[in-house]
Amino acid sequence: MALSRAEIVAKSDLKRGYKNKALKLPLETIAKIEQLATAKGIPQSQLIIQAVDLFEQSQKGA
Repeated sequence: MALSRAEIVAKSDLKRGYKNKALKLPLETIAKIEQLATAKGIPQSQLIIQAVDLFEQSQKGA
């Protein structure tokens, strides 16, 4: 049985260590993410990765 395009993409992403994650966020937060990513010239996903890393670092001292 042939795989659908979505199944092929999901399998490829998982193989590369990526997984889709959908979140419901306030519109204001989404706007901030979009604005900051655009201002820094980075993808929104990279901004989220950096924010999580920074949060983790800030919690190590707490």
